[in-house]
Amino acid sequence: MSPVAVSLPGAAGRVRAYGGQFLLLAVLTVVTALLITGVPRTADRLTGQGLREHVANQPVALRDLTYDTGPATFPPTRQPVVAGQAAQLAAIEHGMPGAVRETIGERWWVANTASGRLRGPTLASDKGLIDLVLRTGNGLREAATLSGGRWPERGVTETGAIEVALADTVATSLGVAPGDRFRLSLLQPNSPNGDVLMSRPVELVGVWRANDPKDGAWDGLPPMLRLTPPEGDGKPYVAVGYTADAGVDAAAAVGWPVSFAWRYRIAPDRLAPGRLDALIAGLDGLERVRPASVRLNQGVDIALRRFAAALAAARTLLAVIAAGLLATLAGLSLLAARLAARRRRAEFHLIRARGASTGDLLRRGLAESALVLPAAAGIGWLLGGLLPGTGTSPRWVLLAALLATALPPLAALAAGHRGSERSDLGGRSPAVRLTVEVAVLAVALLGAFLLRRRGLTPGSVDPLLVSVPVLLAVAAALLALRAYPWPLRLLSRAAARARGSVAFLGAARAGRAASTGPLVVVVLAVATAAFCGVVATGIETGRDTAAVDAVPGDVLIGGERFAPDTAAQLAALPGVRAVAPLLTVPAERPYADRAGRPAPLRELRVLLVDGERFAEVARRAGVPVRVPDLLRAGGDGSAPLPALVSPAVAGELAEAGLADAQGRRPAWLDVQGNRLPVRAAATVDGFPLVDADVSRFVVLPWPALPADALHPLAPNGFVLAGPTVDPAEVNRVAIDGQRRYLRIGAVATADKARAPEVTTRAAVRAELGGSGVNGLLVFGFALGAGGGAVLGLLGLAFAVLAGARSRGQVLSRLRTMGLSRRQWRGMLLVELTPLVLVAVLTGAVVGALLPLLLTPVLGLPAFTGGVSVRPRFEPGLVAGVSALALLALGFALTVEAVNNRRMRLGEVLRLGEES
Repeated sequence: MSPVAVSLPGAAGRVRAYGGQFLLLAVLTVVTALLITGVPRTADRLTGQGLREHVANQPVALRDLTYDTGPATFPPTRQPVVAGQAAQLAAIEHGMPGAVRETIGERWWVANTASGRLRGPTLASDKGLIDLVLRTGNGLREAATLSGGRWPERGVTETGAIEVALADTVATSLGVAPGDRFRLSLLQPNSPNGDVLMSRPVELVGVWRANDPKDGAWDGLPPMLRLTPPEGDGKPYVAVGYTADAGVDAAAAVGWPVSFAWRYRIAPDRLAPGRLDALIAGLDGLERVRPASVRLNQGVDIALRRFAAALAAARTLLAVIAAGLLATLAGLSLLAARLAARRRRAEFHLIRARGASTGDLLRRGLAESALVLPAAAGIGWLLGGLLPGTGTSPRWVLLAALLATALPPLAALAAGHRGSERSDLGGRSPAVRLTVEVAVLAVALLGAFLLRRRGLTPGSVDPLLVSVPVLLAVAAALLALRAYPWPLRLLSRAAARARGSVAFLGAARAGRAASTGPLVVVVLAVATAAFCGVVATGIETGRDTAAVDAVPGDVLIGGERFAPDTAAQLAALPGVRAVAPLLTVPAERPYADRAGRPAPLRELRVLLVDGERFAEVARRAGVPVRVPDLLRAGGDGSAPLPALVSPAVAGELAEAGLADAQGRRPAWLDVQGNRLPVRAAATVDGFPLVDADVSRFVVLPWPALPADALHPLAPNGFVLAGPTVDPAEVNRVAIDGQRRYLRIGAVATADKARAPEVTTRAAVRAELGGSGVNGLLVFGFALGAGGGAVLGLLGLAFAVLAGARSRGQVLSRLRTMGLSRRQWRGMLLVELTPLVLVAVLTGAVVGALLPLLLTPVLGLPAFTGGVSVRPRFEPGLVAGVSALALLALGFALTVEAVNNRRMRLGEVLRLGEES
């Protein structure tokens, strides 16, 4: 019969007797289970929220699946045509992959006639030519309210006129009202005389206004809520009128071409992160399942792929952070189990002395921990389940519960051996310790080498990626322990020659006080917190850089062309500090000579900047934009202009023998009718105002052309410095400047130009940091930084408690020899300060270096608009680490003081080691 009987009442009594130790283990188990359960659920909720917001903020073109047909005539055997084509709305959706079909929210179909020339006595004479498109479809009448007349009910009046209703904005622009009659004529294509192929009478029976102009029913092209401006001189305005199905059928019956379109809008509230990959795959397969006679246009996959890339990178970051926290919790649980076993070492020795076997000791420990730790894991799992989101499989919580339950009996087994008087790694033989340290260091370095050498798909998560940071932190802690005693021994020798014993005794004990296990845990926790801080700062800096690249000032204006005095008017606005003109040519092909002989180069982007004014704007706006001197020098357009060129363009120019640095054989660019010679003065990877995905560009200084130049350069953009300027006022001045330029001469062309765009750097920065997976990032960084700091302080408490017994004995003896309370506190400060500083600083250095190793595989540019992230240890992080070190030192002194009061130093001296 076993000398150690395992009974439930006995195990319960021992748990009650050592309640504090089991409570600590239970709390750590609860936190571990909560982390395993709660983090995936919270991440899932934040991911779903970010995905829905990301898609909802996309323009219409990136949210709709549009199927359409070209204009076609239908034979009499297929009349009427509208009803049959309208039924395709359900048929096309039914043929979509299931993952796509599940996300469809609203859906519309429309039928459009080919545009015909509209003539009538009541049309406004100042509009010139007017074309009209007849449209019918679902959802149009429901999204509008009549403001005059009636809806086209029959489609065709008794006199044979097609009934039409117009938007009030269109009717006002045309100067027409319900009851007006017109003639709609289909013109022969490319006919110089405007020959009429066929015509139909049209009657305006109603005028309506849109309930919500942003309703998806109005997103079709051409638009129904406004006149479409002419596309060139002599071209007509285009209006769209609503008619009933019978109206379009009547036009189709006489051979009028009709086109059809079916639109399906992705509903953000139907998107789920878990189905994102299937949805993207389904979108890729739409082209294969579309009807043969129908074209497909969609950009939904662009937005979803962008989000998927950012999500993959965020999940990688979260996996690295979670691995660091879970490893820290595992280390704390192991320390707690070892500390509890050391307190009961005499009990375990007595049990072994009575003949208990290893199995008996294990069963005894399992009986105790099984009463507490599985229930603690269950509590953590239940608490995590209360968080919104989709949970993961409970097998990981079950695994954590099994490991936590096995820790106390294993620690008891180790403490029960008489040869394990020194429980920490530093107390073992030097050969064993050295072997362990070398093995850990070798594995960490090998893992880091393989990670950089092999790499991985950006955003993926694998065991190597999550284990290397943990191994490097452990290896750094072991190296710090090796180097830790040497400076302290020198300090102890110097203190021995000085007066007083406090510094000498404190330094001497500090050199022997470091315990391996607790210090490793502290380094791992602090490294996790520092890693989060460094990466978060790098991402914020990258977003700032992306915002500056997009708007290298406070406000950016883009448009067609602006009048020469627009810059002066902008500078006169309240709050504007500086203005610089810009001229961008999106696609230009260089010439080999002034005559225009083609050069063997592909198209590139050309950007002209006034270097001095551009630099002044950057300086006044406080943005880090460096303007090379060659852009400040300018030029007169007769000598080759010095140019900044991208590497791709520089290579092609060199191969063609053009644009050498001396300008002996320049390349020529046509900018607004001016042939400008250029030479490649410097090669740059990027420049503000040039998109990150543009690899072919040339940046030129603004040339000073002669006053009588045939084609004076007109800016098509401006960059402003002025954080308080009103964007609405800037937009007003920009519209006026563009209108004045486009009205120069006898031809009024201002209505044909696109409206100027005004973009602020603050808006770009807010967009980069306010959507997508940003919520998941903030959660991960807050969890890592906060959790790492708290767990680091807890690990430091274990480090203090690990040497509390021997420290208490020494302090008890010194107190009896006359050591004052003030000297005692000073000695504690000298002894604990090196331990705290080594642990915190080692962890901070490891956390700062880890991003340099992992950045190539983390996919961080997905968070910064494509700008590379360069992690740096900012001054704010240095201040944070210093504050954490001071907090940790105060916490360590507090733990030591509380422990000494609990142990009562006089009893420690009388009772000895096991007190």
